[in-house]
Amino acid sequence: MRAALLIVTLVAAAAGPARAAGPVPGRYDALLCVGTRADAALTCGAADVELRTGGVLSVRVADIVYVLAHGPRELVVATLHGPMTVDEFRAPFEWSGGTLRFSDTAKAVRYEVRLGARSQAR
Repeated sequence: MRAALLIVTLVAAAAGPARAAGPVPGRYDALLCVGTRADAALTCGAADVELRTGGVLSVRVADIVYVLAHGPRELVVATLHGPMTVDEFRAPFEWSGGTLRFSDTAKAVRYEVRLGARSQAR
């Protein structure tokens, strides 16, 4: 757990001072969509999202957590499995309504985080 907290702190510090336009902070029911080929449709599954003040998003799918921190031009993405960091990369991003789009260009993987309704506090 300490490693995950350290990653969140480091990612938030790298993100920059201001959050780009997007939804208000809170917990959301969401879909995480991933595409591994440019010509293929995205594959989506349920995710729990927490958007924190300052532009840090935590996207949880089962025991995998994507920590996304953004400044004005790019995301810093850290993928965690428990306390272990599985992957990290930086990516340009775009908010369109309640949908965040970004890509890991080195791996040619496209992502979308589609926010649904805000959840009750847990």
